[in-house]
Amino acid sequence: MSSIEPELPAQDPASRPETALSRRTALATGIGAAAMLAAPHVRRAEAASLNLRMLMWQDYNIAETVAEFEREHGATISPAFFDGNSEAFNKMKAGGTGDFDLVMADGFWPRLYFREGLIQALDPAKLPNLANLVPDFAPGTYDLLLDQPGGQLIGVHNCWGSYGITMNTQHIPEEERDSLSVMFNENYAGHLATGARFEENIAMAGIMAATQLGTKDGPRPNGDSSFNPYHLTDEELEAAKQLLIKQKALLVTRYQDYDSLQRLMRPGLVWASPEFSEIYRRLTRARRAGEIDFDVVHTLQPKEGGLGWIDSWQVSSGVKDPAMVDLAHAWINHYISKQSMYRVGMKGVAPCYDVRDLLPPEEVSLLMLDRTAELRGLHMFDQPSSPEKWERVWSEVEAA
Repeated sequence: MSSIEPELPAQDPASRPETALSRRTALATGIGAAAMLAAPHVRRAEAASLNLRMLMWQDYNIAETVAEFEREHGATISPAFFDGNSEAFNKMKAGGTGDFDLVMADGFWPRLYFREGLIQALDPAKLPNLANLVPDFAPGTYDLLLDQPGGQLIGVHNCWGSYGITMNTQHIPEEERDSLSVMFNENYAGHLATGARFEENIAMAGIMAATQLGTKDGPRPNGDSSFNPYHLTDEELEAAKQLLIKQKALLVTRYQDYDSLQRLMRPGLVWASPEFSEIYRRLTRARRAGEIDFDVVHTLQPKEGGLGWIDSWQVSSGVKDPAMVDLAHAWINHYISKQSMYRVGMKGVAPCYDVRDLLPPEEVSLLMLDRTAELRGLHMFDQPSSPEKWERVWSEVEAA
């Protein structure tokens, strides 16, 4: 496939369906995974063409992109879907390297995959569309997807964002919008919501706890050289638990999906909630259309620190056949083309590739493609240093 993409027409964002791509359609952990395995992932011996099996977020299974690739390469795409990083990692550990040729992951998770021997290093020469990567994310500037700074390429950027806070400006004053403290403020009791994923709830509370304790610049566990909210000290973890117990009394709900959060924020019942910016975009479009009478803002990086993600494509270590290695690289290169990334952007997720020339100006702003430098200051999604401790803490919060 050529790396030169045709110029694409701008689309009217108002014409898009409300069921826009939401990167985290299902936010609850441990549920619905079996139901989401909508396509076979075992290679069919009778298939005449090569069958590329991938474990991915369902949101990125875009029919036009898949059809183009299958037509151009004479191959079959067989996707299987997952809800969260822990689920995908456990699938790969439990024999998934033999079941899947490609797997998606977030943040620092690819480094864990590589350390565990679940994925293989990639060949940049087979990925010419990497030339379109936004410079803020490029190796040398931001070495997230190298096995170590200056090391091997182990994953390829897809999309990016933060687990930032969307706020109703009628109720949250400007001087409070840059702080995580808004999510623990008793003045907003009965008007706050958070997501159901316990890892991000604990990590966000951990940032706040370490700030209050003054420990962010102190000695870090696991030999970390800098603060990581997924690697908390026991003192920080206990303080985070107490914050979450206090917060519990302030919440309307811990939402399971974006439609639920929208039903609370659109009529003004919930004033602030962390989310992946999907509701920020929906409500901003509703405001522009005159459907609601208030503005919203999305704080990417609170002053105490925030959570961010770059999701990415990885090639399974189980792929040995050179033809399949080439096909896996070809899929990644196809998916990160400007044409494919334009489609992803118009469905509501921010690409890691510069497609600003193809998007209407209002979409560039909504996708925060003019704010990419802010991502480098965020704490990337990671595996908790002690999953057992974190699960116990969350159980205690739920039981309080």
